[in-house]
Amino acid sequence: MSTIDVAVLDHDAHGIPAADYAETLDRRLPDREVRLAATPDEHDRYLREATVVAGKYIDAQEVAAAENLRLFACNAAGVDHLPLDALADRGVAVTNASGVHGPNVAEHVLGWVLTFARRLDEGRRRQRRREWRRFQSFTELAGSTVTVVGLGSIGEAVVERFAGFDVDSIGVRHTVAKGGPTDEVVGYGDLPDVLPRTDVLVLACPLTETTEGLIGEPELDALPTDAIVVNVARGGVIDTPALVDALRSNALHGAALDVTDPEPLPSDHDLWGFENVFLTPHVAGHTPNYWDRRADILAGNLERVAETGEYEGLKNQVA
Repeated sequence: MSTIDVAVLDHDAHGIPAADYAETLDRRLPDREVRLAATPDEHDRYLREATVVAGKYIDAQEVAAAENLRLFACNAAGVDHLPLDALADRGVAVTNASGVHGPNVAEHVLGWVLTFARRLDEGRRRQRRREWRRFQSFTELAGSTVTVVGLGSIGEAVVERFAGFDVDSIGVRHTVAKGGPTDEVVGYGDLPDVLPRTDVLVLACPLTETTEGLIGEPELDALPTDAIVVNVARGGVIDTPALVDALRSNALHGAALDVTDPEPLPSDHDLWGFENVFLTPHVAGHTPNYWDRRADILAGNLERVAETGEYEGLKNQVA
């Protein structure tokens, strides 16, 4: 079997160093030489030599200098930041990290919703005060309706994990004909119709022209007053001032946000002041299994290349 050199660019993921990825790939690809481009000189040299480059980003000048490059394995799910035209002109295949974040982001969502439902945050407050005084839960998930906007790998993982709680599920996606794992699938245009019967609204869609400001004042007003809004998409999917107004007027039970607009969230922002708002600093994507899952995709694709000799039909290939 011929050796395929893999250059791992020194781009961390969720604070996990790229050196861990290089070590993982080195173990998974014993017949291939894997190199971490840890210095500027190594970066330039390995880009010129490698057939496969794994990293978060690459610019057009680097593509031009990468004489042997056949595959850029992007460490992110989105590839809009890449010079796709330059890569296409060179005949370079591009794959992304779609699916890698599904399990961990879904668990993040479920943790938040269970905290709201069982009021676990109140339990923690009473524990800190060493106060043994009973309190009532908010609800049970069984019989509630969970609407998931975006049925990509993350949205599907969210739906799968809620299935064990006997909820009714609604999926919102661009192409309704694709179906999905939810009990019902509707298009974005039908979102206003399903909001009044939504108990938990989970946003797991990309930020596009369609989804920017998707949840504004009319949509928040359409939700029941005991609804929970969860955003693991992008901050811009929600109209933040409208969300703040809804929370102030008790039009929602609460919100859980891993992403905000603006981001980072300024320390004096109103969202910090609500006890019924759970905030995490864009960390739902972190998992100790991140590089292992990335390695699964890349190793499988290199096996296919070795079998076919072609950089086509690869898993997660987007270009």
